[in-house]
Amino acid sequence: MKWIRRIAIAALAVLVLAGGAALWKREEIGRLMAVNSLFAPDRIVANFSNMDEAFLSTPISTGPGTPLPRGPEVALPEGAEDWIADRAVTGLVVLHDGAITHESYHLGTTKDDLRISWSVAKSFLSLLTGILVEEGALSLDDPVTRHVPALGGTAYGGATVEDVLQMESGVTFDEDYFDRDSDINRMGRTVALGGALDDFTAALTGTNRMPGGEMRYVSIDTHVIGMVLRGATGRSIPDLLDEHLMGPLGIGASYYVTDGEGVAFVLGGLNMTTRDYAKMGAMVERGGRVGDLQVVPEAWIDASTVPSANTAPGGMRYGYQWWMPRDARPGEIMAQGVYGQFVYIDRISDVVIAVNGADLGFRGDGVSAGNIEMFRRIAAAQG
Repeated sequence: MKWIRRIAIAALAVLVLAGGAALWKREEIGRLMAVNSLFAPDRIVANFSNMDEAFLSTPISTGPGTPLPRGPEVALPEGAEDWIADRAVTGLVVLHDGAITHESYHLGTTKDDLRISWSVAKSFLSLLTGILVEEGALSLDDPVTRHVPALGGTAYGGATVEDVLQMESGVTFDEDYFDRDSDINRMGRTVALGGALDDFTAALTGTNRMPGGEMRYVSIDTHVIGMVLRGATGRSIPDLLDEHLMGPLGIGASYYVTDGEGVAFVLGGLNMTTRDYAKMGAMVERGGRVGDLQVVPEAWIDASTVPSANTAPGGMRYGYQWWMPRDARPGEIMAQGVYGQFVYIDRISDVVIAVNGADLGFRGDGVSAGNIEMFRRIAAAQG
């Protein structure tokens, strides 16, 4: 009978929808579980090489990339092997005069692993910002609301592009990675559950200082930079990065972790090989050039990599999404991320050190100073 057939079809449709919902929920739960075990001691190394298995992601560059030249092998300084073990270093690439003088991989990783950048990604976004400023898509004095009207009436309502580049937006945001209920971890769960980071950002209304005041490191400011660049160009960050940086740098396979809307997690979701992180450092070390090609305006390299933010006395100093040691030497710059990710650049000595790691003790007393000291010793050993 027709009515029996209709009931059967309706029941089948319900089962299909229920099955689809169950599959979606299973994937969502899986991502949430991945967040909760991301830094587990027995899983952190593998997780950091396979972020696309735990989170939504989108490719940036898919080509083979270009090789880095090799120079004479230079021995690491005394104590480096202990440092590698103590800091759970997974990849170490050293360049001198643009050529590899040391390359090693540890804890079961290889040269082909696409390692998570964490906040090293912020420095990539700074470079892209400089290119787009040079092209006239935006200026540092622009209110962020000029390019992202949705942020009007939020904590970012009075901030400029320069304010967010220097982490001086004034937003109230808890960056404690070890507090499950901190804002940074709530944001991580938003990504895991397929939420929208733009909505998460627009819901932030609290401020604790005026824009342009004291620098306080809050990663959500970098997401706002990404929102501004998307608003100013009408394009996605992966597309912009591939065109303006990945291609000219010769970076091979790479991808971003994304939220549920496909928006790149620009504040820390970049993944590529350790060699390719070194390529970025080499370009910055050469004043924004790759061979005869000016990839990033030299004026932006010079302006963005000097202490310009209102950092607290006695601590690390900050520019436009770049770090400098508190006792920084001329030309000494760092991109750095949690758990031991670094691109250290010594422009005077023509040395770049790219490091990936899985360092659960990265916040320990003296660890940061010890890392900088080791980078300086490795640089000095290059001659």
